[in-house]
Amino acid sequence: MSNTRYQEAKRGAWVGIIANACLAVLKGAAGMMSGSRALIADAANSATDVVSSVAVLFGVRLAHTPPDEEHPYGHGKAETIAAIVVAVLIAGVGLEVGYRSVEAFLEPIKPPGWMAVAAAVFSILAKEILFRYTYRLGKRIDSQAIIANAWDHRSDVFSTLAALLGILGSIVGGYIGVPELVYLDPVAGIGVSIFVLFMAYRLARESIGDALDRVLNAEESRDLLETAAQVNGVIKVDELLARQHGHYVIVDIRIAVDPHITVEEGHRIGKNVKKTLMGKFPHVSNVLVHINPYDSGTT
Repeated sequence: MSNTRYQEAKRGAWVGIIANACLAVLKGAAGMMSGSRALIADAANSATDVVSSVAVLFGVRLAHTPPDEEHPYGHGKAETIAAIVVAVLIAGVGLEVGYRSVEAFLEPIKPPGWMAVAAAVFSILAKEILFRYTYRLGKRIDSQAIIANAWDHRSDVFSTLAALLGILGSIVGGYIGVPELVYLDPVAGIGVSIFVLFMAYRLARESIGDALDRVLNAEESRDLLETAAQVNGVIKVDELLARQHGHYVIVDIRIAVDPHITVEEGHRIGKNVKKTLMGKFPHVSNVLVHINPYDSGTT
């Protein structure tokens, strides 16, 4: 990870920490003063997002650490681990929000005030802006942890929207004399819970796949294979496996060369393959080349 990429990732994580902390305080205070269960639940979600952003910050920082003896392939998977931590935290919030919302049906409640509506609207606008900024940043620097954090922001947009609808329905119920509508507020909290759990599942599924050394499919690795095949001295690419390692890729490649050349010549061809792939593809961090003698009898 270049220093520029690290600085951008760190800035994105800090933006998330500060924004989520402010929104958690705002929604928590508005929720308690207005009596909105849905908004209080949403405030808890934002508070957990602070922890998620801290996990992302730790992940991108560790991923910046150079390779060492124990981690010769680098620390890129630290971002993947951070993304999994974010997913687990999101799931925990989803369960807590659901529990608190169901609990509200067991006691009398009253419609929340308009302060809850104002806080929810402000939060939706702020989170959508934060999602767009973070997602574009994550895509630009190819950071799985930052992208996971962006989707966490987007989940907050929809969860707060659900809370807003429940708050409005509860308030309207109080105005028109339909007391049953007051329970739309905790119903919205349950909706928030289900959506948050779904987002956690999606993030965890993608991150765990990369943590288990996901290999790029044929379409994703086609350019790598074609470039290696064009290197002078390479007769055939017998196999190419590109392993996702956080924000970068490590390539294992087997190439077939003229069986009658010297070991030194074969070594030089292998070095050229490595140099060419790493030079043309910035996301390739390392290339491990195995030299095979070409056998014209094989296909």
